[in-house]
Amino acid sequence: MCTRAEARRTGQKAWIEKTFSKRECICIIAHNKDPSRCCCGQLITQHLPIPPSITANKSEEEPTKQAEAQPEKWTASKHTQALPTDAYGNLEFQGGGHTNKAMYIRVSYDTKPDALLHLMVKEWQLELPKLLISVHGGLQNFELQPKLKQVFGKGLIKAAMTTGAWIFTGGVSTGVIRHVGDALKDHSSKSRGRICAIGIAPGALWKTRRISLGKM
Repeated sequence: MCTRAEARRTGQKAWIEKTFSKRECICIIAHNKDPSRCCCGQLITQHLPIPPSITANKSEEEPTKQAEAQPEKWTASKHTQALPTDAYGNLEFQGGGHTNKAMYIRVSYDTKPDALLHLMVKEWQLELPKLLISVHGGLQNFELQPKLKQVFGKGLIKAAMTTGAWIFTGGVSTGVIRHVGDALKDHSSKSRGRICAIGIAPGALWKTRRISLGKM
């Protein structure tokens, strides 16, 4: 007999796969800085197969471009195909004596914001924020003086705790975002209340890091 919790999980999975799409590259274009990779981030030797329908359409197009023509510029809107997402669920972060769990989902760049908000508030049961704190910066690592780093971390955590804010980052452990992660990790290790941090990592980064995620 199906329990209420199992029924809810089944309904949630069906809603997620119906509502959200992921993007898969359907055209291999070598990156000008790394010819071994497609512009989507995947290694060409490990690239997902191009759908037969796409290959057939290309063969019916006009003859090949002249040799002197510039290579086609890769864009997500033109060279990817939307498919139902199959990567979502829970992640566990271990370290510092604590295990922290987080939800994740892979979505398309053109996902509707109201659908994501519904997912986070209704399905993931996050409290609606009173403030949004967005932290962005370059990917190049840099060091902060210990005192300055401490001031930055304490200020960020205090702002989030006192306002019930969500902290948005680029979802990578480089540049200024690495210092945000260190502040959140230090706060979590001391168990001084919950803070909601949301990382939005680019799809190309997931592919280059060979992250493989499955359904919850």
